[in-house]
Amino acid sequence: MGFLDSIFRKKEVGQYRTVEQQSANRKKQLEMAPQTLDVLRQHGVNNDSMLRLEFFFYTNNREKASKLSDNFTSLGYSSDFAVSASNAKEFLINGWSTPIRMDERTVLDWTASMCDHAADQDCEFDGWGTNPTQIEGQ
Repeated sequence: MGFLDSIFRKKEVGQYRTVEQQSANRKKQLEMAPQTLDVLRQHGVNNDSMLRLEFFFYTNNREKASKLSDNFTSLGYSSDFAVSASNAKEFLINGWSTPIRMDERTVLDWTASMCDHAADQDCEFDGWGTNPTQIEGQ
């Protein structure tokens, strides 16, 4: 397959994101995580802080959204899904992780795993956030 073929390859019927789109999103998310940590550091978060992270995913199918949400519930995360408020043809999956150590390696590993979960279920990891003033571990 040539370079242009891979860029212009169409999605399979019902597919939400191509392998190329998943790869580009993974790269973007791994670049953004340290930047988010830098902002959190300005609010008192350090390497030893344990915070729950709020996560966001999108997909184009209720079954995919349900399966991804169930996967997170089985990990001990809170998770739910609904039709996206901004696009009735998409589903938003969101929830909160269990407490995660806020050092860069742990956050990058967690971010990569979220991208993997997204790719496995044909969803897109849209990122994470947190409240730096939450009571640690809650």
